Amino acid sequence: MKKGVTVNIYGRVQNVGFRYYTQKKAQDLNIRGYVQNMPDGSVYAEAEGEPEKVDRFIDFCRKGPGWARVDKVNVQQAPVKEQNEFKIR
Repeated sequence: MKKGVTVNIYGRVQNVGFRYYTQKKAQDLNIRGYVQNMPDGSVYAEAEGEPEKVDRFIDFCRKGPGWARVDKVNVQQAPVKEQNEFKIR
């Protein structure tokens, strides 16, 4: 059974490689979905996969790469869309 989530990440999360490292982590965990910068300076991701791996992905999003500063993360359950890869948009 797969789990789907949306993740909104706030803080200093743009121009620090956040999307690149998020994609790498997702690929390492076999997570499908995408990540993108938002106009308000946040980062948005949709992720789906095995529940334990999705939880590990969320844990990564709460920290980000070393030079990012994550102030707040909102996670919501979402329908599984059966995406085939994890993309940067």
